[in-house]
Amino acid sequence: MSPPRILLCGDVLGRLNQLYKRVVSVNKSAGPFDALLCVGQFFPDSTEQLDEFMDYVEGRSVIPLSTYFIGDYGVGAAKVLLASSRDSGNQGFKMDGLKICANLHWLKGSGKFTLQGLSLAYLSGRRSSDGLQFGTYTQDDVDVLRAIAEEPGVIDLFLTNEWPTGVTNRAATLDIPPGVSDPFGSDSTVSELVVEIKPRYHIAGTKGVFYAREPYSNVDAVHVTRFLGLGSVGNKEKQKFIHAISPIPSSTMSAAEISMKPPNTTLSPYTLTERKAEASDSAKRSSNSVSESQYWRYDVSQKRQKYGTADGNKLCFKFTSSGSCPRGEKCNFHHDMDAREQSQRGVCFDFLNKGKCERGPDCSFKHSLQNEVDSQSGKRRSGNAGTNRSKECWFCLSSPNIESHLIVSVGESFYCALAKGHLVPDHILIVPVEHFPNTLSLGPEFETEINRLQNCLRKYFKSQGKEVVFFEWVSKRSTHANLQAVPIPTSRAHVVQNIFDMAAEKLGFKFVASKSADAPGEGRKSLRTHFDSNRSFFYAELPECVTLSHVIEETEIFPAQFGREVLAGLLNMADKADWRNCTHSKEEETKMAEEFKIRFENFDPNK
Repeated sequence: MSPPRILLCGDVLGRLNQLYKRVVSVNKSAGPFDALLCVGQFFPDSTEQLDEFMDYVEGRSVIPLSTYFIGDYGVGAAKVLLASSRDSGNQGFKMDGLKICANLHWLKGSGKFTLQGLSLAYLSGRRSSDGLQFGTYTQDDVDVLRAIAEEPGVIDLFLTNEWPTGVTNRAATLDIPPGVSDPFGSDSTVSELVVEIKPRYHIAGTKGVFYAREPYSNVDAVHVTRFLGLGSVGNKEKQKFIHAISPIPSSTMSAAEISMKPPNTTLSPYTLTERKAEASDSAKRSSNSVSESQYWRYDVSQKRQKYGTADGNKLCFKFTSSGSCPRGEKCNFHHDMDAREQSQRGVCFDFLNKGKCERGPDCSFKHSLQNEVDSQSGKRRSGNAGTNRSKECWFCLSSPNIESHLIVSVGESFYCALAKGHLVPDHILIVPVEHFPNTLSLGPEFETEINRLQNCLRKYFKSQGKEVVFFEWVSKRSTHANLQAVPIPTSRAHVVQNIFDMAAEKLGFKFVASKSADAPGEGRKSLRTHFDSNRSFFYAELPECVTLSHVIEETEIFPAQFGREVLAGLLNMADKADWRNCTHSKEEETKMAEEFKIRFENFDPNK
């Protein structure tokens, strides 16, 4: 499969006729291209171009190529973007763009998504203290990107409107365009972010000139970064405003390929001014805020009594979102396992942050705490508590929140469903029909059914030339169990235990390993004998009847997606370690589920 072909463009300034005339010409001579990414001001500079611009927005003119923009400022921006924000189709988390009209998408705020296999991160707007609704980014947007930088995987493309301050340091002087040292169009915050994110390509606009810097090496990363500054559409100086690239997605590259450095690679331009920048920052902010700000996002002091207190305590965002924090005990913010559990159970981030969500019923996440403690009495709610849990739970068949289109097989006590945001095709969840917290503490009749399901899945994957890894993360605060089944190539089966052991070593523990002779069910039988429901627990059932297990201590930081992260590394899919990076439309999910049912029909024990 050939790599994606992407067009990049600088400040459009509302000149869509000229832009798309050029795009059609380039697409015809050198295409086809998959998408157009625009940086810098997208909206007109004056009302004179507004009619031309609105012709495209309102459908009188056709946009020939899927276009994404981050420059959400200029004449007419507020009206167009406000209408888009209110559109029912744009509600919920939309990191892959809010639809303005056919083929035109606004990348709002900041985020990361996958485009044609490429991992793309972006920062919309510019730095400003005016507090405008559109056209500026917030500290919250910056913190999101800093959290993304801590996630596994490599960012292929990073889009910003303004240039990073200092990008020409250590660059060949003859290649630097005149005037770029002017502070206009540069932003030191962008410099800080690009140092942390370490993208393979960084694209920016605003300065009005074209500049392709030599690649530079990154600190603590094997790959290089290429910076591209682009001119504005129709500029009188004839600066290049459109540029084509065709990068291979990092998720498909070998370690040798991604670590290649061209002969003209320089040292990072940002290490020259790092100490100076740190000194400047320390004069503006306290040392705590500088070192810790990237690890928290949600101030719990105003949220609710369960997690916050009146003294302004803050949750560590990194721990809440991923289950681990690289600062460990040195982190000045709170590592609250209950908050982590709420995030895992699908509670809306805005609800956790503000106590409410402006998206209301259109939001696909939950707007109530799971197993919430009554703030008045301090006692756990009774009465219909079990019914309420079932209604809120993603996995209960009686819940209105269940995504039933993913279900592929239903038995007496368990059902199978395609995993939402699957790591690989045919990634399956085995889920109890009833609201049970784990699969290990159930009775013998349940174990018989789950063994039968596992054996049928093994036979199914074997028919495709694959092995399967089963794993379950059992938290003592878990509500509804799900045992995950991930197929892996047979050629990787002999190293999977080593990969799990290496990952465990990095987290500071060792797995307890056991092997039963040609009897896969014996591993689970042994686990059930030693399982303590009062403690959190992780286990994995590997090919060749090998079982790995680990009891998680109360004070131990254990990533909730550990099993998935390990297998993502095994399969060279680090960008897919988080299921939220791998979501599909409901129509696509429904099609995949139906196709799996057909393939699995001859193996399904519930047929």
